[in-house]
Amino acid sequence: MFQIKNVTITHNKDLHTILQNFSLVLNDGDRAVMIGEEGNGKSTLMKWIYDPELVDDYVDYKGERVMSGEKLGYLPQELPEDAKHKTVCEYFCESAEFLDKTPKELSKLASDCHVEAEFFYREQEMCTLSGGERVKAQMMRILAENPTILLLDEPSNDIDIETLEWMEELINSWPHAVLFISHDETLIEHTANRVVHFEQIRRKTMCRHTVANVPYRQYVEERQNAFEKQEQVAQCERREKRIRDEKIRKQEQAVNAQLSNAHYSFHDAVGRILKKKMKNVKSLEHRFEREDEDMTEMPEQEEAIFFKLGDENSVIPSGKWVIQCDIPALTTVDCSRVLAENVTLKVRGSEKIGIIGYNGCGKTTLITKIAEELLSRPDLRAQYMPQNYEELLDLEETPVDYLDTTGDKEERTRIRTYLGSLKYTADEMDHPIRELSGGQKAKVLLLKLSMSGANVLILDEPTRNFSPLSGPVIRRMLKDFPGAIISVSHDRKYLTEVCDTIYRLGPEGLVKEEDWSDYDQTV
Repeated sequence: MFQIKNVTITHNKDLHTILQNFSLVLNDGDRAVMIGEEGNGKSTLMKWIYDPELVDDYVDYKGERVMSGEKLGYLPQELPEDAKHKTVCEYFCESAEFLDKTPKELSKLASDCHVEAEFFYREQEMCTLSGGERVKAQMMRILAENPTILLLDEPSNDIDIETLEWMEELINSWPHAVLFISHDETLIEHTANRVVHFEQIRRKTMCRHTVANVPYRQYVEERQNAFEKQEQVAQCERREKRIRDEKIRKQEQAVNAQLSNAHYSFHDAVGRILKKKMKNVKSLEHRFEREDEDMTEMPEQEEAIFFKLGDENSVIPSGKWVIQCDIPALTTVDCSRVLAENVTLKVRGSEKIGIIGYNGCGKTTLITKIAEELLSRPDLRAQYMPQNYEELLDLEETPVDYLDTTGDKEERTRIRTYLGSLKYTADEMDHPIRELSGGQKAKVLLLKLSMSGANVLILDEPTRNFSPLSGPVIRRMLKDFPGAIISVSHDRKYLTEVCDTIYRLGPEGLVKEEDWSDYDQTV
């Protein structure tokens, strides 16, 4: 059993409390997912659970971790800096448990993760692996060290659909406890039996958490039903209050009118009766005021983000070719290896294309080449959102400075309004982008796309850093985009809800997937 007692976490810089008096008990068989909007402190809490020293430099905390002989295995959201320039072989050989594994055990581990057995002994630096390969390498080392509790921060990031299915199987079959953060709704729906929801309400001035011992979809539905019921009751009570208050007001006016005339037209006894009546009215008014303190509150919840991509000027005529790509050989950046041959892609009009494939097959290499071609086209207004946001973002700039292209005061005010709609606080708008979460950085890039007037979007994993609560909004926004989209994604809900056509990239090139409508239903 693993227990967290009365944890409170506060940012050092702005003294903002992101978690208050949080407690949680994890037992064998628990598969608990932590959800919440970007920047709500999920990753910070995960780091604190694993090792409080990981968050010493930017938050204050108090609380207690109680472990009864448990061994924690932690998958961070990003590869640690000290591991980036180690070879794959060096990375694995640092683990004594890994060195104790038999060749048969290592072969099975590699097979489960869809990598060749020789993967463990590569001389390639960890930072040069594809995003999915890095996740697999870290996950395999964790599993080789025989943990009892898995702490997984975005285990679904950058891994292919086949490995996502393996990840689901691993989580569901894990005999002990799993606590994980994920933005992949399909993964969450297929695995989690508990939900830990973190919110920042009242313009991020108050934190709130909910622990529900139900699967994710049931939690979302029950939460929405509870909000709707609470809102109905609160509105009914307020309607009754208005009617009651109006009735009391009229009674008070009538008694006041009679009292004002009592000196002239009534005996003193009648005046005393009217004064007593007024006292009763006031007494009733005070009683109702006390009762009103117990009225049902209007429900408060952290709203999902909303903004629009594109307008009528983003529409592309159905007969216009967006791209006619024909690459004889797709190679790695250093040209040392051929990834695919005869890669052909033709997109016309406002089509929305999704590209899938195994990790390391060259999807990001392909989408980068496509971006280079389309961004140089004068007849198109193309915008690119890379998998690695730092390719485009200046981490030392604030979001406002990055998005501002004119320096005009009205432009900066408009940008602040847009950022506010994306749930940025005034302080966060003035923080360097370096201090923002992955999801907040993604919002900055999406807002740039929105403000650009683009009619073609080239997107590498566009939904990877958005919370499952924002995910439906992002997918609807991209689906409604009137221009063309060419994207790489492993998000099964994105593929089924947004993309018109899906291609799989393999050694033989791009092959159209004929049966793709049930990707998000795969277990």
